[in-house]
Amino acid sequence: MKEINVSGQKRTDLGKKASKALRKEGLVPCNLYGHDHHEGKRESLPFAVSMKEIRKIVFTPHIYVINLQLDGENHTAILKEIQFHPVKDTVLHVDFYEVNDKKPITIGIPVKLVGLAQGVRDGGRMNLSVRKIDVTAPYQQIPEHLDIDVTGLRLGKSIKVGELSFEGLELATSKDVIVCSVKMTRAAMSATTTDDTAAADAAAADAASAADAAKPAK
Repeated sequence: MKEINVSGQKRTDLGKKASKALRKEGLVPCNLYGHDHHEGKRESLPFAVSMKEIRKIVFTPHIYVINLQLDGENHTAILKEIQFHPVKDTVLHVDFYEVNDKKPITIGIPVKLVGLAQGVRDGGRMNLSVRKIDVTAPYQQIPEHLDIDVTGLRLGKSIKVGELSFEGLELATSKDVIVCSVKMTRAAMSATTTDDTAAADAAAADAASAADAAKPAK
């Protein structure tokens, strides 16, 4: 995965009123989970980040390993959950999850279809059903995207998660989930009908020729 630096500041004032005040200042309330705090207990670390910094990691198709710099402390994290305003396209709250070299993480990775499917060549339309597949692995082994070869995919056929495998990754999405498929279109149906008609006409012509050849000569 790509890496990106994000700077923030710890916060001690918590609650709805404090969060609302932060947003008025152009800051986004955040929490870092999985943080080793007092006496080895796993607690959340509240902090705030400017909206400008948040935009770098939220409004993008990429996934990142985030180097959080909080008041001189460095933390390695990934995005866990984002809360948006129900009407406006603004970020209200972001949760991060701290990662390390030892514990695998589960995260959704974007799907990238590779090649031109045979079914598309035949007039069909490619349909991408899921844009991300959940994988489990140490964060250093997680790629930016999952390449799926669709070259041999024919009309009416699909690829399910259970048919895929990637070295070093455990797929956490259900095996029955359809990733992509080639749908029949009117053009493909018309071409198929034309081909079937032509084949039927050719077969009929061959049969007639065979029948004529079998007739006794007068």
